[in-house]
Amino acid sequence: MDISDRKKAILHAIVDAYIETAEPVGSKAVAEWSGLGLSSATLRNEMAELEEFGLLEKPHTSAGRVPSQAGFRLYVGQLMDNYR
Repeated sequence: MDISDRKKAILHAIVDAYIETAEPVGSKAVAEWSGLGLSSATLRNEMAELEEFGLLEKPHTSAGRVPSQAGFRLYVGQLMDNYR
């Protein structure tokens, strides 16, 4: 699967937030503190596409999104910062 750099940056921000909070992550939260410079509406559209790709999941209708197993795999394999 080949996804854009913007989608990768959004997925990175969502996984980081999910790891930190253990709560579903909404577009408004990503827009406020991610530094990506994207509106929450744009983020919602991108998050919906990431969900279609199987990288995000919605626990229920009114929740934000959480990374799927495939989303975590992509994060660990390509997006995670190197820690030493």
